Amino acid sequence: MIALNNIHKVFNKGKANQVDAINGVNLKINGGEFLVIVGSNGSGKTTLLNLITGSVLPTSGTVNIDGNDVTNLPDYKRSQWIARVFQNPVSGTASDLSILDNFRLAAIRTKPKGLSIGVNDAFRKQVKEKIATLGMGLENKIEQPMGTLSGGQRQALTLLMSIMDSCKVLLLDEPTAALDPRSADVVMKTADKLIKDFDLTAVLITHNLKDAYNYGSRIIQMGEGAILKDFDAKNKSELKQTDLFGWFG
Repeated sequence: MIALNNIHKVFNKGKANQVDAINGVNLKINGGEFLVIVGSNGSGKTTLLNLITGSVLPTSGTVNIDGNDVTNLPDYKRSQWIARVFQNPVSGTASDLSILDNFRLAAIRTKPKGLSIGVNDAFRKQVKEKIATLGMGLENKIEQPMGTLSGGQRQALTLLMSIMDSCKVLLLDEPTAALDPRSADVVMKTADKLIKDFDLTAVLITHNLKDAYNYGSRIIQMGEGAILKDFDAKNKSELKQTDLFGWFG
């Protein structure tokens, strides 16, 4: 589904502040796989995610998504495959618009600009049914501005919005880092359910080793722009939480 081939990314090449962010990474993520990426700050996790989305282009190497060479495609041209949930809940929603209008925008995310999806009774019902699965009572507040909600509520809704349009890849960029424990738990359980229900290929970046242990079918550790460890589903299932803590000991 996703293949990174001998990827290098250098920032400020040839200057005194040159940063070799990614150093010859080869990574294949199979369709339906839920990959968790851990690593210390500066290990290259976010840069790797940005290379998949196209918000950063590689210095060398190739990126392939669903059989397509997307190496030089910017992020907006990769949106037909990819949905992303950011660390900051504000990043994935329009604060001044209602919950319903945010879902409408999500539903036409990859559609040609000449087409639109109206907010009719059928669409309203669809949105309410999806939101009701969160158990937050927000299905009765769909006319409420998104900006009036808590971070946890917005992040959970952002996850639901990600599957309103066609999406094969879900990228989770530390989605619970800014949330309280209860909200974080709701968001991760929601993400896990959506990934399974829609057979999505998913990548989670997290500093929360408990989440890294509890979620995902594969885990890798990054350091200095390279992959240090790579555990498939079988090997990950045999890991103990203390093993993960030991990686950073």
